[in-house]
Amino acid sequence: MMKETSKTLPDSRDINLNPIGTVRNSVQEPFLVAGRDGISMRGEPGSNRDHIRTNREAISEIVLREDVVGALEGIGEYSHLMVLYWGHKVPEESRTLTRVHPMGRKDVPATGIFSTCSPARPNPVLMTVVRLHGRRGNVLEVSGLDAVDGSPVIDIKPYVPEQFPKEAVRIPEWMDRLMKEVREQRT
Repeated sequence: MMKETSKTLPDSRDINLNPIGTVRNSVQEPFLVAGRDGISMRGEPGSNRDHIRTNREAISEIVLREDVVGALEGIGEYSHLMVLYWGHKVPEESRTLTRVHPMGRKDVPATGIFSTCSPARPNPVLMTVVRLHGRRGNVLEVSGLDAVDGSPVIDIKPYVPEQFPKEAVRIPEWMDRLMKEVREQRT
């Protein structure tokens, strides 16, 4: 395996992202609050469970630029999409975090930021799988989008389950426990 050095890494000026659209919904503040000292959940545990349940069902709109409408051809044949968006409300100071307690939970060990789904990352490129309910011209109606109103959308891809491994997938115990809690909160 070839070892890369800082001399072989691309210069940050080589990357240019142009949003293809914007999220429109009623979510004004992120569920997780990112700061200099890590992340924490906004609100009380009971309200957080309600947030997860409500978010799963709430309809959001993804309003795409008119010049990319042609790229939506055939999208209605999919039930689910992967939406990549920019966490525009993640503060600059939290983009330097290297370790966090996942979901701000102190009962979960602090771990490296790349081992979490935390929004506090060097580049807050966030991704979620959503259910597609419909399309009106340049507007997609989806549910399950955990983005904040006004979030820039940087890409949309179809969710194709067969592209993701199902056997021999390993995750840490703490992530398995958190996912079980989320599943229980959804019921």
